Amino acid sequence: QGQLVEVGGGSVQAGGSLRLSCAASKYTYLSNCMGWFRQAPGKEREGVAAIYTDGGTPLYADSVKGRFTISQDNAKNTVYLQMDSLKSEDSAMYYCAAQDPEANGIRLTMRPDAYKYWGQGTQVTVSS
Repeated sequence: QGQLVEVGGGSVQAGGSLRLSCAASKYTYLSNCMGWFRQAPGKEREGVAAIYTDGGTPLYADSVKGRFTISQDNAKNTVYLQMDSLKSEDSAMYYCAAQDPEANGIRLTMRPDAYKYWGQGTQVTVSS
């Protein structure tokens, strides 16, 4: 039910772009909040962006505002993360996550503990 499949990532030079995709099951995607997170070695997992799948203004971490864009395709139950003007400090394992669609109080947040389902992660490496 809560399967999330991430595609994308890879290695790019600073200033370049990458796009991550996260395909969810219909159960996980509908009327939910989905987010992108990242974790670099030795650091805690941090939120990058989050979006309601029903629409609305997304939420972004200050470190990525103006460079990253989260979007959705309801026909494909898929959330995307377009990453532009990449910096070396963006290098990390990136994870897609979804909250529990059956829970009360789904909210737009980038707190990892608010999310129940997680993808396997995809590595992003930015070389300077």
